[in-house]
Amino acid sequence: MSVQTQLTKGKIDLKGSAQIVTEFFLYGLNSILFQRGLYPVEDFDRKKKYGIDVWVSNDATVKDYLQKIMESVEEWISAGKISKLVLAIKSRESRETLERWQFDVQLVEEGEKAKGPKSEKTLQMEIQAIFRQIAASVSFLPIVEEKCTFNILVYTSADAEVPTTWADSDPLHIKNPEQVRLRSFATDAHRVEAMVAYRRDPDLC
Repeated sequence: MSVQTQLTKGKIDLKGSAQIVTEFFLYGLNSILFQRGLYPVEDFDRKKKYGIDVWVSNDATVKDYLQKIMESVEEWISAGKISKLVLAIKSRESRETLERWQFDVQLVEEGEKAKGPKSEKTLQMEIQAIFRQIAASVSFLPIVEEKCTFNILVYTSADAEVPTTWADSDPLHIKNPEQVRLRSFATDAHRVEAMVAYRRDPDLC
């Protein structure tokens, strides 16, 4: 769904904003999996989104897993029940967390809303900047040389309705991590701030 169809009297409504944020998460997670080499290049298709090329998994299992997660995420965002989403990349052998991509979700304050609706072009440029940072992350993140898997964690409020397919999880933190804050974007209803934490190279410590 395009941004234009989600505008209500010039502003993006709460439901439309939840759709935009959820869609960003879906494409963003796919891009991280591609850029960090968790799956072979042939397991991804290139697609035009946000005015740039993004990479999307064509693996049926991965697609189904992410889609089911996003269905719950969109409901929680619409209800104001989510505070952050995390993609943790772990060593398949040691189970140690090597990278932790975190996206904080906040409701836009009334004072910010008073500034007027954000244009589609401005919103797209903000999202483009994050995708470009994800693509550029290979320049500062350690090379992933071991086989890895990933987990997605969603932080919700205590009163959120959680499907039985979800389970409580360890936060999968990294001991003494390096952290890099990424760009943020905001709709008229939500602000998303991004950062990545990663394990220091033991040879450089």
